[in-house]
Amino acid sequence: MPIKPGDKIPSLTLKLATADGPKDVSTEELFGKGKVVLFALPGAFTPTCSAKHLPGFVEKADQIRAKGVDSIVCLSVNDAFVMGAWGKDQKVGDKVKMVADGGADFTRAVGLDFDGSKFGMGIRSQRYAAIIDRGVLKELFVEQPMKFEVSAADAVLKHL
Repeated sequence: MPIKPGDKIPSLTLKLATADGPKDVSTEELFGKGKVVLFALPGAFTPTCSAKHLPGFVEKADQIRAKGVDSIVCLSVNDAFVMGAWGKDQKVGDKVKMVADGGADFTRAVGLDFDGSKFGMGIRSQRYAAIIDRGVLKELFVEQPMKFEVSAADAVLKHL
């Protein structure tokens, strides 16, 4: 059962891609203070993720922050080195925090995992976006398989 509005974000440790390499970061650090927009996707360097999902949040970061958002987090079931390289490739800078959920622990804990083995990907995150306020899920926008509509930066902006 997926996490639902009103639920507290699970307490786990993830990896944050930084200029100095991977850094442990707790979900309390990421989501416990202020308002956060989280978007998750099936994989770094994959077509829709690289062409639309991440670029949309990078492009709209200032508009999202202007709506009272303190942080924008991109999460994928990849390792922190891949997330760091992808962030550099996409020229993310400090607009979006690139977070690795290498073992899919967070993704499973929030009930938004899927088995991408038939695509050679293993366990991955569904494509979604969420608005989190002080560690509590306020809104969740989960895409239907093979769709990219409700989790796009423009769609999230309408809910802020």
